Amino acid sequence: MSDTMGWVPAEVNPDVPSVARIYDYLLGGSHNFEPDRAMADKLLAVQPNVAGIARNNRAFLRRVVQFMVQAGVRQFLDLGSGIPTAGNVHEIAQHAAPGSRVVYVDYEGVAVAHSKLLLAGNADAAVLQRDVTRPDDVLNADETRSLIDFSQPVGVLAITIGHYLPPACDPVGVFACYRNAVASGSFLALTHLTDDFTSLHGDEIVETMKSTQNNVFPRTRAQVLELFGDFDLVEPGLVTTSQWHPDYSMAPAVDPQEDGLYAGVAIKP
Repeated sequence: MSDTMGWVPAEVNPDVPSVARIYDYLLGGSHNFEPDRAMADKLLAVQPNVAGIARNNRAFLRRVVQFMVQAGVRQFLDLGSGIPTAGNVHEIAQHAAPGSRVVYVDYEGVAVAHSKLLLAGNADAAVLQRDVTRPDDVLNADETRSLIDFSQPVGVLAITIGHYLPPACDPVGVFACYRNAVASGSFLALTHLTDDFTSLHGDEIVETMKSTQNNVFPRTRAQVLELFGDFDLVEPGLVTTSQWHPDYSMAPAVDPQEDGLYAGVAIKP
């Protein structure tokens, strides 16, 4: 992708690396700028497995959506959805269960612009440019209310979004707002960077990310568990990405720390 493409929103500063675009690059996408690629290279220098961590995280998302569809969920709220890449939530869900509805939420301009292009003509999916730390803005948006019936189960996806929420925004309270908004039988799936894994070089990742639009806040296992509130974790509980319901497409990491992220799914009683 050329860094001068005319579709890039005017408010986007291509000189400041963005997590959404770095993630896109690590997954082999083309919707990123040179500063994003340079930052990804810095992260690779700190943690050579960072691309593998991204791929395992994406594979977890695919398995989670399939799991929720099999459980009867037909509507999804994807928080911090990022730049569209192969295997998006609506593609997975609508392939398995035509008519499934998806609302994507992100505040990064390039992510939202590409999502709108991808979703053109899809009446069962929409993207919101909103800050996920303002749940009322997300939950009460016209697009959300037109696609999501909150009296029925919802699959809430918070994949690698929690560790971008600073303590000052009360992540536990933010997650509680989304949990409280959904009906019994709804699911919450999340992945979260942790500083429990010494081999991850978390401190160096945190320091490196300070020069991007998004600081990182790793959390302990106990802190990540708090985000699920009173939802019941489904088996195998809070593990790491490749350890959660692995399938034929990938083997679990020999050392779970290689995944770099806690991962889990919980259901609302």
